[in-house]
Formats: sequence, structure tokens, C-alpha cells
Amino acid sequence: MSILIVDDEKDIRELIGDILRDEGFVVRLAANSDEAVAEINSDPPSLMILDIWLKDSRMDGIDILKKVKRDNPDIPVVIISGHGNIEIAVAAIKQGAYDFIEKPFNIDQLMVVVGRAMETSRLRRENQELRRRDVTSADMLGSSPAFRALKAQLEKVTKSNGRVMLSGPSGSGKEVAARFIHANSNRAGAAFVSVSSATIEPERMEEVLFGRETPERGVEKGLLEQGHGGIVYFDEVADMPLGTQSKILRVLVEQQFTRVGGTDKVRVDLRVISSTTRDLRAEIAAGRFRQELYDRLNVVPISVPSLEERREDIPELARHFIEMFNRSQGLPLRRLSAEAEALLQTQAWPGNVRQLRNVMERVLILGDGSGVIEAGELPLPEAPGGDGGGRMMLGGAMATLPLREAREVFEREYLLTQINRFGGNISRTANFVGMERSALHRKLKSLGVVTTAKAGGRAAQFDGDEEDED
Repeated sequence: MSILIVDDEKDIRELIGDILRDEGFVVRLAANSDEAVAEINSDPPSLMILDIWLKDSRMDGIDILKKVKRDNPDIPVVIISGHGNIEIAVAAIKQGAYDFIEKPFNIDQLMVVVGRAMETSRLRRENQELRRRDVTSADMLGSSPAFRALKAQLEKVTKSNGRVMLSGPSGSGKEVAARFIHANSNRAGAAFVSVSSATIEPERMEEVLFGRETPERGVEKGLLEQGHGGIVYFDEVADMPLGTQSKILRVLVEQQFTRVGGTDKVRVDLRVISSTTRDLRAEIAAGRFRQELYDRLNVVPISVPSLEERREDIPELARHFIEMFNRSQGLPLRRLSAEAEALLQTQAWPGNVRQLRNVMERVLILGDGSGVIEAGELPLPEAPGGDGGGRMMLGGAMATLPLREAREVFEREYLLTQINRFGGNISRTANFVGMERSALHRKLKSLGVVTTAKAGGRAAQFDGDEEDED
């Protein structure tokens, strides 16, 4: 951790430097604005001590303060001046200075201010790290082939600055994937800003993104400026208005923009990750999305699998949500019975991981409080034709089939469900259904069931042509 001292008076900056070195700090010195900017750009300091009046400089202290707060907002800045008055102090604090001291300064006073500023900087970094750990450890869970394939792709892009486009159904965990990239990147200590394109009113989109300047309220930073140095995540980017799309495209090209109502160019260093549940090529064809923006955002396309493509992960995710709700809400810490796990794995999940989380929260809130969650407690749709007394009533075409054909339909659907439940693993399926692996292979062939590679693993499907060949 270093402290940058910026003062045009050599004696003053060297005196402050010697005092801080004696206290164990690493010190860097700058005599003018150009040297100060060069030092900040080469390696941002942990703290700046900045003289407000700088001779022979292109920028004075207030200008440097504005630039630091814009480009490196986490650096605390302590202003010093031999011409101190209340107006200068107020101006410096309004522009984001941590504190203000006058020359000639008292050494003890200087050390108190420096100590507080360094502690504030340390706590901010620790809070960011804690937030980052909570997000990644809480949600990136799974061991299925589809999940492992996803995680391998995410790990490949963490250390680059390439733009990533995440596609997948709603609730599948696209923002979690984006946060995983952030948490494992060289920008992990900086901001992760999520922009919900679908929920921001179109007429407010530009103010929200770029910020605004008004005489009454001064500068109000937008989300892009808040994300400087970190990652901006555009959720459901297809919902962004066309006019805003063209301005975002310009930001990606120039890495700068102008606030609404302002004239100054604001420079930003951002990595952009975006997501969509829609087919953006179809949106482009319909004139709702710009081809140029798509080309800029879709540098690395990554598909996030649905929960049905990673059924093996459902018990692990369910247990995680139970533990999470126990910690955060004090709900009972219960375990799932084998029957409950099997039922969760074989149900349809149109809402994906988000729906599973909601189901587990509901079970814990409404449950009987016993140590085990049984299948009957799960608030899932009853199988078609159930009479509530443990019998399954046949309906539709199934009831019109002869026994042999009805049994074949049942066996096919049952085995399709079980194979997909176990991620296409025939050995685990055979063990669960109580068949020899070779016998299961023969049965699958006779039923026209084949397994194919999908989403990093295997999935079963019915192939009517193969059945006809037998």
C-alpha cells in the first residue's frame, strides 16, 4: 500500500514523505499534475495527499481531485493548502475529498487524518472481498457434465477483458455466471454493476447509464461511471431501446461518454458482459437490435444450461438452498428424503434454478418442521390422472392402448426420465432401476431410446426410426 504526495514545494512533499516513511508507509512523490497523473496511471496509490495550488501545472488540485474521483473513485484524497479557507474546504469535500488540512500543518493532525483514510480504504477493500466471496460460494454449484462444461468455459474467459454474451432460459443463472467471471478476474476488487435493461424505463435509460449534470444537484454519476475499473453486466440486453443501443455502441468503441445535461467527456475503463433469453439474430432481422452492437457484445458467446439439462445438480442445489435459508432466515435445517430428491429430479422446471430456490423456501416455511422433507411435502403439480389415493388413473390416448403397447409407452417414458435424471449415465440408471447394464442397453434399443451428446454430457431421446429398423 503506497501514498502519493503531490505538492509543488519540494521541501513540503519531502518533509511529508519522510514523516510517512518513518511510520512504515511506502511513499511516492509528484511535483505537478503531469507527474501525478503518470503515477496514478502506472499504479494507483492507496491514498493521495494533494496540494490544492500547483505552480507550473496544467491542472490544479481540484481538477486532479475530479479526475481521481472519476477514474479511481476508491482512492481517498486528502487536500492540503496554504491558502485554506472554508470555501475551498467545502469545494474539495463536495468533489469527493476525504478530508482537508491547512499548511502549516500539525504532524499529529496529519497522521490522524492519514490513519483514518487508510483504514477507510482497507475496510472498503475488505467489504468488496466479502461480497465477492458470498456471491461466488453461494451459487456456483454443481457437478453434472453440463455444469462442468459451463464452468470450464467461464474459467477460460475470467482473465481476459473480452466481452461475453451469456444466453439461456430465464432463471438459469446467467447473472451468477457473470458474477463468477468478475470474482475470478483481475477486476475482482472493483465494482460489479448490474443493469436490468428490462426494468429501467426507456425514457430514463440514458440518465441511469450515463448520469446527469444539473445546476441544482451537480454531478450525479450513472451506472457506467460507477462501474469504472470493473464489470458492467447488461441483463436482457435485447430490451435496451434502439437509441440507447447506438450510444452504448459508441461507449464500447471510445470508452468515454457525456453525461445527460453535461459537456465534459467522462472516460471509463469497463469490461462488458451481457445476457439474453432471446434469439438476438431474430431481433436483428426484426429491426429491434443493432447488428453492430451484437458484433461488439458477442465476442465470446456462452450458453448457460437450463436446470433440466443438469438434473444431476438438483439435490445439491436444493440442499444448498436449505442451508442458505437456515442461515439467512432461521428456517429449519432439514434434509431431503431419497424419494423427495428423486421427485425433484424428475419434475419439469420451466423457471429453472430460480424456481427450485422458491420451492425450497416454500417447503421450509410451510413444512411440519420434522428433520426430513418427504416427497409429499413438495408443492409440485400432481401427476395427471392422480386420484389422491395413491392410484394413477389413465387418461387420453394411454387408456385406449392395448396392454403391450401401453406398457411400452410407460417403459419408454420411465427410462427416458431416469436416464436424463442421471445425466445420460447408463451405469447409474441401470443400478437405480434394478437392471443389468447389458439388459438395459437391449431394452433401450428395443424401445427406440438413444443417448446423444448434449451440453457437455449426454441426454436420452426417442428415435422412432431406430425402433422401426428392429
